[in-house]
Amino acid sequence: MIVLEKHIVPDGIDRIRLSDYAPLVFSVIPSKKGLKKAIKMGAILVDQKKGTTGTWVKAGQILELIKLDQAPKRIFELRFPIVFQDEYLAVIQKPAAYPVSGNQFRTISNALPFNLQLSNQKDALQGFTAVHRLDAATTGLLLIAKTRTALIQLNKTFEQRLVKKKYQAVVIGLTPNEGTIEHPIEHKPSKSTYKKLDHKRSLKSGHLSRLELEPITGRTHQLRIHLQKEGFPILGDPLYSPPALLFKGKGLFLCATYLAFQHPLTEEPLEFEITPPPKFISFMEREQKRWEKYRIY
Repeated sequence: MIVLEKHIVPDGIDRIRLSDYAPLVFSVIPSKKGLKKAIKMGAILVDQKKGTTGTWVKAGQILELIKLDQAPKRIFELRFPIVFQDEYLAVIQKPAAYPVSGNQFRTISNALPFNLQLSNQKDALQGFTAVHRLDAATTGLLLIAKTRTALIQLNKTFEQRLVKKKYQAVVIGLTPNEGTIEHPIEHKPSKSTYKKLDHKRSLKSGHLSRLELEPITGRTHQLRIHLQKEGFPILGDPLYSPPALLFKGKGLFLCATYLAFQHPLTEEPLEFEITPPPKFISFMEREQKRWEKYRIY
């Protein structure tokens, strides 16, 4: 039996069920949903016995998160650029149209073993783990943990908002030169900032603007929702853009272009930056030429 994490419940703990307590003390599995699934699979022991989601946690109990033997996953042979990798982590350039994970085969998670080298560290993760998420339609920089220690430390770094991320997007409309958006998302405070990099005219939408965006908080679909609320939906967004302004077959014009954080083991500052897909600029230029050719004075 391989124990991934161990915890002894301290004195004075309030009455709480295992499904609510486990996310507070285990870091290897970063989400509450994932830990609940682990409990149901029998991967969390309470005093050497399998716990349940309804188990009441008591002082002095020994909680252990164990590794379950599973059949090897089928590898998705999708090749993508590796921006950086060492024995602890990797930064990849995620292609569009593939979810990071999920109950399907064609995911980035299933393609990681096809692209990355396993760590030689004692606490190496056999399957690799994405530390954060990008929407399936979004392309760009994605941070991957290769060891359990790196995963735990990187999760803490994200929780403390010590990771700096920037995106580029092409949006519909002529935006101000810069701005801050603070629309709540699901009743939670949310904040994004942006600055305009370029703009072009468009026969279909009037104007297109290319923005650099920085999400200060990390809500689901935050940038997509914030820009839609401001009246500047991201080009190609099927959820938050008016159907009449969708450009068929062009995809979502949103790319994670910048990532900066401290290495979880060496404490070295790491900084990565990529350019967005060529379509970001080429599409805007074509729209400008069409506007100049066919506009009505």
